[in-house]
Amino acid sequence: MTSTTLPGGTFAMADDLTVTRVGYGAMQLAGPGAFGPPADRDEAVAVLREVIDLGITHIDTSDYYGPYVTNQIIAEALHPYPEDLHLVTKVGAWRDAEGGWPLARSPEELRQAVHENLDHLRLDALDVVNLRMGGLGEPEPGSIAEQFEALAELQQQGFIRHLGLSTVSAEQVAEAQTIAPVVCVQNFYNVAHRGDDDLIDQLADQGIAYVPYFPLGGFTPLQSDELGSVASRLGSTPMAVALAWLLHRSPNLLLIPGTSSRTHLRENVSGASLALSDGDLRELDRIGA
Repeated sequence: MTSTTLPGGTFAMADDLTVTRVGYGAMQLAGPGAFGPPADRDEAVAVLREVIDLGITHIDTSDYYGPYVTNQIIAEALHPYPEDLHLVTKVGAWRDAEGGWPLARSPEELRQAVHENLDHLRLDALDVVNLRMGGLGEPEPGSIAEQFEALAELQQQGFIRHLGLSTVSAEQVAEAQTIAPVVCVQNFYNVAHRGDDDLIDQLADQGIAYVPYFPLGGFTPLQSDELGSVASRLGSTPMAVALAWLLHRSPNLLLIPGTSSRTHLRENVSGASLALSDGDLRELDRIGA
């Protein structure tokens, strides 16, 4: 039976786009390093179906996970999609034969990427496309107008419903907003990496979602004495505490932790419901200090 209650409730990214604040990041459905096929494709399909059964309505993905692999598995597992499910993808990079992440940001490359996402996800229009800029985890200075204009044109043509940004600065968000509305920003942020605190608050004031990638540290999982101490006191795990902290941080934060395990998926969802006391929060604040 599908659950109707999840930690944090829902967030309206747009009038026609309301998602559960606890979402799912599909990157780990591909092989190691988000490259190649999964070790267990049947389990990957089962994880996605469990996502739906848990009541999650927000899946974050990209055609360059694999490449193609993750989107193909999503379509295999879930198409035709539930009416309330929203898929958010991103463009701006590619994968080479060695698993590297070369940039693919010319207008033509972005148009090609959007149409490939549509094809592999079996969709006529994408709910949200994030323009991925910046480096591995930090924004890079410079204009993003040419790239965002290319996506805005595809939006006007009906291939994209809403636009977002990834790995960008506050100045780049403002520049994009002169071209088309921005419904979400996806940057590197977690309890130990808080460089975007001001941007989160600015976006919250505008009703714009902030979606932290690597909420649990990414390829280098979070570790700290404070996380361990709070988790021990609550009878939980450090990763669950880190997710609960994010939901508490601001009402516009959406979670997209990833996993290739149904057990871990359920742990993430239940862990996000932890109630953190003022004392817990003060202790966790020492991590980012």
